Formats: sequence, structure tokens, C-alpha cells
Amino acid sequence: MAPLVGVELIQTPVQLYRYLLRCCRQLPSSAMQQHYRHAIRQGYNSHSDEDDPERIQMIIQRAIKDAEWILHKYTKK
Repeated sequence: MAPLVGVELIQTPVQLYRYLLRCCRQLPSSAMQQHYRHAIRQGYNSHSDEDDPERIQMIIQRAIKDAEWILHKYTKK
């Protein structure tokens, strides 16, 4: 399944958080959605004190790639 539209516009952690929550809606089961929503929330909270712009962009790019991989993994079946 293709990632959601607008992935190239993500520049801030809040935009990433909302994008990842929207990606969760594409997962097949409610239990998976709940699990990944919790993981997203924990990741967001653990990096909330990050203030280096370069590091933030690295985190955003990695999170987008991980989300695409997870969506591909569960929707391929």
C-alpha cells in the first residue's frame, strides 16, 4: 500500500505525529492499530526534548521509512 499523500511536506514533529497516526488507520486489525498508536505516542514523548534540527530531520525520515515498511508488511498479505 502506498504511503499517504503529503509525506514530502512533513517538516515538524507534530506533522510527523499526525501523519503516523493517519497511517495507523490503514492497518488491518484494531489490535495492530492500537499497538502502533501506542508506539508512536511513546516515540513522540521520548523525543519531545530534541532541539537539534538536523537530528529532528533524521528522526522524521527514519520514522517515515519505518511506517512505509510496516504498512507494506501488513498489507502485502
